[in-house]
Amino acid sequence: MKILLVDDERRIVEVLEAYLEREGYEIHSADNGLDALKKAKSIKPDLIILDLMLPDISGEEVCRLVRKESDVPILMLTAKSAEDDRINGIVMGADDYLTKPFSPREVVVRVQAILRRVKKAEKVQLLEFNGKKLVIDIIKKEVRVNDKYVTLTPIEYKLLTNLAENPGRVYSRMDLLEKIQDEGMYYEGYERSVDTHIKNLRKKIEQDTRQPDFIVTVFGMGYKFGGVLDAANTPV
Repeated sequence: MKILLVDDERRIVEVLEAYLEREGYEIHSADNGLDALKKAKSIKPDLIILDLMLPDISGEEVCRLVRKESDVPILMLTAKSAEDDRINGIVMGADDYLTKPFSPREVVVRVQAILRRVKKAEKVQLLEFNGKKLVIDIIKKEVRVNDKYVTLTPIEYKLLTNLAENPGRVYSRMDLLEKIQDEGMYYEGYERSVDTHIKNLRKKIEQDTRQPDFIVTVFGMGYKFGGVLDAANTPV
């Protein structure tokens, strides 16, 4: 994984490079804000370690400009220890904040923790069930059944993702109706309208609608998702 280290104190850069490279990271460095912005575009790092006190433009400004184009994780380094400064850094888009002086080992631990969180978040962007018979791409809002794309209405997609994100959980019709209403689609309490959408959804994703694998009826209660999450998607 590539890390862009932005700091104008050469000693800090050298020490952190040594510690991070020992952990297997590929390190690129910049000693000013403008160079950092150029490298952020060209290198496309997996994480940026960003000092706020830079000789040209501030680290805050670098963070703001990076955030306009990328959601790359940012760990801020600064001599500012006031609570308002830390809060301001997080509000601007930093994922974590570390004040100087710091231990290089703590920087490594913070980097590893941030990247673990990112990896977990990425895992839930692609939900795969029953040996990839059903694949839901949360980012692209696409659904594939047996490797073929299916077209769902916004309501069908919302129902499917809410069920699939919580396999085995039983949702009443009212629960599902509220999920639809969160999207600004109001049905004035017509719970049975959910049945119609479920019926249409099953036609698109089930091999046998009479014996569904994914959208399962729980008699007298509502519906649950019966698909089995593939091992590659299981959180560790």
